Amino acid sequence: MTESNHFDVLIIGAGQAGIPLAHDLAKAGKHVALAEEKDLGGSCVNFGCTPTKAVIASAHVAHLARRGNEFGLKIPTVEVDFPAVLERAKRILIESRVSLQQGFAKTENPKLLHGSAHFDGREMDAFRVAVGDQFIVAEQVVLDTGTRSTIPPIEGLDKVDLICAENWLDMTRLPEHLVIIGGGYIGLEMSQFYRRIGSRVMVIEGANQVAGHEDQDVASALQSLLEAEGIEFHLNTSVKRVESIQGNVKLTVEKDKEPFTISASNVFVATGRTPNTDLGLETVGIKVSDRGIVEANGRLATNVEGVWVAGDIRGGPMFTHTSWDDYRILLSQLAGDGSRTTSRVVPYAIFTDPELGRVGMTERDALDSSEEIKVARYEMKANGKARELSETEGFIKVIINAKTNRILGAAVLASEGAELVHLYVDMMNADAPYTIIRDAIHIHPTLAEAIQSAVKSFE
Repeated sequence: MTESNHFDVLIIGAGQAGIPLAHDLAKAGKHVALAEEKDLGGSCVNFGCTPTKAVIASAHVAHLARRGNEFGLKIPTVEVDFPAVLERAKRILIESRVSLQQGFAKTENPKLLHGSAHFDGREMDAFRVAVGDQFIVAEQVVLDTGTRSTIPPIEGLDKVDLICAENWLDMTRLPEHLVIIGGGYIGLEMSQFYRRIGSRVMVIEGANQVAGHEDQDVASALQSLLEAEGIEFHLNTSVKRVESIQGNVKLTVEKDKEPFTISASNVFVATGRTPNTDLGLETVGIKVSDRGIVEANGRLATNVEGVWVAGDIRGGPMFTHTSWDDYRILLSQLAGDGSRTTSRVVPYAIFTDPELGRVGMTERDALDSSEEIKVARYEMKANGKARELSETEGFIKVIINAKTNRILGAAVLASEGAELVHLYVDMMNADAPYTIIRDAIHIHPTLAEAIQSAVKSFE
């Protein structure tokens, strides 16, 4: 083993936590290696956040053009160039990927290693890891390997050319009739994208509502908005078999114990994520849950001293922004004072149109807790800017502690809801009462006035 193969820290996986952590640990004087099997940037850059939001933007423009009459405009036809829509998204993701690659081009610390990584046991007090065709030794290891699409054990599904999160950008032919299995966040976003671009779309969900973590009123409103655009939903429905027939797909499904068949051109599987934890973790004794999640504490330390975890495989909220915050936690633990932990407020969004911005407890969560609560609801159609923009769908719901006036949670289903919810996020981080928003001056006319209007009803 040469000195060049010995590192203070090895990071496995170049996602949203791994890359900035590698650079900042190197700046702090650590000898760092970053191992990546595929492309830099993780799921967010390569098939998730970046390209999906790019194509959703294209679909939004097409949707607005079709609504031209509402704005006094005559737009006789809207023609979609589906390959061009995908190419725009690819250009944007490649720009991001190239920028990340340039960060490693002129440095040996951190050192970028290409290849699949697997633990190969211990070497004294350090860890021996195979990366591609070489072995390296690291005093500490950070796992940031992300997740992949869960492919459910449906008969025949492995024999059809299914679409999923990892390969949708490669499918340059617009599906004529797309069936999406799964009514979660990915399924809902992609259903609206494909529908607005020109596909017939059906969503099959096994539960009794879409977006299962959300309150029923929020989930029902989301479903109704999408149904108004022509998307068909089948809830409490399971897929039993999938067959490929003359280039199309036939699905045998069951609802209320009654089977029926659905014919479609393509199937998109959006039934969850599986952790990429097949890394030989057992060779060093790292504990993994039945679901493949690496067990870790609030410092992101595993049960094995010297092994840390970041991103989706550590359990908890699986978002790019939590992965990025994991980097800040690990930097604190490995090269700082160790004060930063997973005690944090985590917002998220469903990027449908209108968007759902969410933070904190749902009303259902709050009712199940010991908190004494108040709930306020404000309809976006009452907001002046929303009417002026002709974006009046949706509502805002805020939950507060009735004794302290602190915000416990909020749902902002509105145009720019993912942006607007941050006003509540910041109040929760400051542990400030809702009255701060109530008493502030907001610009008129703005959608942000609705954030204030919602909490005024607590009076």
